[in-house]
Formats: sequence, structure tokens, C-alpha cells
Amino acid sequence: MNALSLRSLALWVLGYPDAACADAEAAISEARAIGQATTMLYALYWVSLPYVYCGKYTAAKPLFGELVALAESKSAEHWKPLGMLQRGYELALSGNPADAVHAFKDGISAYQAIGATLILVQEWPRLARSYADLGRFDAAWRSIREGTSLIETTGERWCEAEVYRVAGEIAMKSPEPDATKAQAYFERALAVARQQQAKSWELRVAVSMARLWRDQGKRHEARDLLAPVYGWFTEGFDTLDLKEAKALLVEELSS
Repeated sequence: MNALSLRSLALWVLGYPDAACADAEAAISEARAIGQATTMLYALYWVSLPYVYCGKYTAAKPLFGELVALAESKSAEHWKPLGMLQRGYELALSGNPADAVHAFKDGISAYQAIGATLILVQEWPRLARSYADLGRFDAAWRSIREGTSLIETTGERWCEAEVYRVAGEIAMKSPEPDATKAQAYFERALAVARQQQAKSWELRVAVSMARLWRDQGKRHEARDLLAPVYGWFTEGFDTLDLKEAKALLVEELSS
């Protein structure tokens, strides 16, 4: 079950979202059959990640709630902060960035207080995005710096490309948008994703870069970047990232 839970996230990163969700379903089913609290906590957390990254929020949301409730009922000091962070992400997804910021900050502080760092690298860009949605760009950039610093100190690089991609998005959302800075971040994110063969991260970055180039009138360059990445995928066409990529290619970058 533990292997299935972790493999589901790895499959999503590598570009196999349908296989990721199939493993996630199997992992949750096995955990429920075992009926042991620690096993269930482990599965609830790790399985919720590929669901979120696939854009399957309706499947992920009840897992968030179950994780928080179970962690609190068992006084599970490791899992309670992770539940808080998932609650923060739920708030961010529901368009409530102010409450999301509070949940992220509380969850990060509680997680750090027990000396843990694993998986925390994904929370800094989430917090940065929520700060940017509130117009708090200084705080957003501090969060990005925290994320990049954590990558260097821990060596946990599985979502490094996403940290740099979000930095590029923030550069474009700032009161004085900086396209040059954004492109530099996107290029770095692309290089990391390609080096890691992380196709799902590469697709996200390609969409961000393609939108930047579209807005600059570079429609052909944008299509030449995005089309081959989208064309690599053989499954998951009902997931959010692939639908957004297809819409961009068909509706805005077609000749």
C-alpha cells in the first residue's frame, strides 16, 4: 500500500496521470481494508497529492477532511501539520487566499517545530501564490526564496520546476510585470523538468511560457514549444493541465 501511495505521485510527475489515479484508488482501498490508523494517515496524505495535481479536487477534498480529522483524533504530531497544509490548499483552491495564507503559515510552523522538512518544498510555492493573489508580493517573493533555499539545503528536488514556474507567474502578476524575469524563471523550470524527465511539470511550464510568448505576439514560437510536450502524452486528457494545454493550442495558438 505504501509503495502504491508513493508510486501514484511519481507516476503523475513522470506524465502518467491516469495510472497515478488508478494507483491512488488502489492505495486508499487497501488502507481501508487494513483498518490501521497510521496506514490510513499515510495513504490519505500521499494519495491526495496526485488527485490535486490532476485537478480532481472533488476526489481530493474529502481526503483532506478525513486526514485532518483522523490526525487530530489520534494526536498524530507528524500528520496534523500536513493536514493543516492540505486544508490551506483547499482554501486556496476555493478562492480564499487570506485564510489559505494563515493555514499554510500555521502548518509550516507546526511541521518545522517537530523538525520535519519532507514534502515541505511544495508548500512554499503554494503559499507564494496565495500571497500574490492578495497582492502581497514581498511576502510572495520571500516564500519563493524559502522554497529555493529548502531545495538547496535538503536536496529534495522533485517539485523544483514548480517552484521556479510559480516564481515566473509571480513576476508577471507583480504591479510592475517583468517579462524578462518571468522568462528566465520559466527557462530554468523547463531545464529542471527536462533533466528530471518530469513531463507533467514540463507541461505546466510550457503552458506558462506559451502564454507569455502569446502575449508578446510570438504565437508560432509558443506553439512550437507547447505542441510537442502536449503531443508526448498518451493519457490523462480529462485532467486540468492537459485540458488547459489543449485549449491554448487549439483556441489561441492555431494558425
